[in-house]
Amino acid sequence: MKKSRALAASLLVVVASACSSSAANTSSDATPKVVTLLTYDAFTPQDKIFDAFTEATGAKVKVITGGDSGVLISKAILTAGTPEGDVLWGLDNTLLSRAQKAKLLTSYEPVDFADICVNYDKQWFSSRSVAPPTSLEDLALPAYKNLLSVQDPVASSPGLGFLLGTIAHFGADNWQNYWKSLKANGVHVSPDWTTAYTIDFSGSSGKGKYPIVVSYGSSPPAEVLYAEKPINTPPTAVIESTCFRQTEYVGALRGTRNSNLAVLLISYLLDVPFQESMPLSLFVFPVNKKATLPELFSKFAVAPKTPLTLDPSEIEKNRDSWLSTWRDIIL
Repeated sequence: MKKSRALAASLLVVVASACSSSAANTSSDATPKVVTLLTYDAFTPQDKIFDAFTEATGAKVKVITGGDSGVLISKAILTAGTPEGDVLWGLDNTLLSRAQKAKLLTSYEPVDFADICVNYDKQWFSSRSVAPPTSLEDLALPAYKNLLSVQDPVASSPGLGFLLGTIAHFGADNWQNYWKSLKANGVHVSPDWTTAYTIDFSGSSGKGKYPIVVSYGSSPPAEVLYAEKPINTPPTAVIESTCFRQTEYVGALRGTRNSNLAVLLISYLLDVPFQESMPLSLFVFPVNKKATLPELFSKFAVAPKTPLTLDPSEIEKNRDSWLSTWRDIIL
């Protein structure tokens, strides 16, 4: 409660500053009652987390979801300059250059980070006395034939992150052979993260037939938190050597009529109370250094010290050709 009041007070100061310094926007920003946040389907913030924002500004936050990250960004680019909302959450380092090229945002800031990693169902392997995989290379071995579910990198941010991770690991000239090996080994391609993890994966709610899935290093604490019966350890594990670092951004959409409120909402999303709510609601790591991680998250979430990475400029230069090659191999 004290944090919420402190945040409300700080926002009131920002409100006064924003209104006094934006005379050109006074007619459109003076009395808006709603600020719209565009985001992906998996955005599940803590209940009532926006109440303090409404208390401070008088504006309600309307959340509109639009598919996985890749689909969300594609839709936003189509309406660049005449957006369907005011603030965008869901842009990440794999798609940042697309947004920049389309001049989608007037400003943006890192808001969280996580790692796209291969997860596996511990019970599936232990019950069959099969050793789980420990590397990307293992996934192409006969022992793991028909066990892996990944996401379509064309439409899914985790899918694209996993593809980029394989390129970072195997190199621009060798990743193609790796994916040919995955195809020969029966890799299953799901349309998005929700389908892959909650339906196709055997270790989560869907109880599907694939015991290995592309997800996040922060997925295990989610399994503990949302287990049907209380459990002390996650039923899933992360293969750390497969992790590709994903940084997410939040930004003001170009053309918004609520520019002052967009700035205020971004400030709210970056402040400590919201940042501390994210680990056990959105299952990502906060970027605000003052935010404290909850014990469950710090105990079971994985954030490798040396994750796989690619330079955003390299992604921008090669993304379309990489995706075209991936289609030719898999589809």
